[in-house]
Amino acid sequence: MDIEKLKLFISLAETLSFNRTSELCHVSPSTLSRTIQQLEAQLNNRLFERDNRTVTLTHQGNTFLGFARDIVQQWETAQESMQADANKLKGSLSIYCSVTASYSFLFDMLKNFRAHQPDIEIKLHTGDPALALERVISGNEDMAIAAQTPNMPKDVCFKRFTASELIFIGPSGIEAFFREEKEHEKDYLQRLPLIVSERGLARQRLDSWYKSNAIKPNIYAQVSGNEAIVSMVSLGLGVGLLPKIVLDNSPLASKVKPFEGLPNLGTFNVGLCVLEKRLRSPIIDAFWSQIKSN
Repeated sequence: MDIEKLKLFISLAETLSFNRTSELCHVSPSTLSRTIQQLEAQLNNRLFERDNRTVTLTHQGNTFLGFARDIVQQWETAQESMQADANKLKGSLSIYCSVTASYSFLFDMLKNFRAHQPDIEIKLHTGDPALALERVISGNEDMAIAAQTPNMPKDVCFKRFTASELIFIGPSGIEAFFREEKEHEKDYLQRLPLIVSERGLARQRLDSWYKSNAIKPNIYAQVSGNEAIVSMVSLGLGVGLLPKIVLDNSPLASKVKPFEGLPNLGTFNVGLCVLEKRLRSPIIDAFWSQIKSN
């Protein structure tokens, strides 16, 4: 099967936009549409449902997406291996991380890597850290900076380089959200407005603690990513839970402060993760090998 056709299909599956995919892949919309039609004819299945407004993957399309990613990755690994035999590496490497991780850890990693491998294109994607592991497992990214989970899949390699404690923060200079005199602790914890992540390790630990103590949390806001938590807390909207490393690197750090008297939810390890099978790629292995585990 034509590798370029598979790449176009993968891009469309990720963007769900013919116009966006045409721009990213430098092909005309008619060429893209014709390519998808050819694939659907070869497979005798519809890969996308589409109308004038929306594009969605069918069940068969979602199944084929995993196959297409595996084939393209194997092809790229074969190409990279032949280049490595010629003592040169060319290609691309995609990395996913949070905004905080991009300037806390990634700068030094990329600086060193670029010095030794100047011909490799780095594709950096930032977003919610809770999605990092999922994006690696699904094949959307080659690597990601992520928190180590208790049930890390066996086929995922993890290299720890730091740890961060989870802390509660409140607005600086505002005497708000404190426990009232004679107020029962359970009542206070049910009243306290919380600003937390939608998903991820911090949210899991918070939910687990409240559930084990038979307390219903007062969730004021749920956000995607940790950086927005600092912003909302600084406005006096509630008490936030986030990794201390996010606060240490936030431009709004002076506008918030640690909020005492709430449960200690522990620390978590931060590191680089990659699917074990992807380490057969010389490019990915070269980047992975330069990272020192701590």
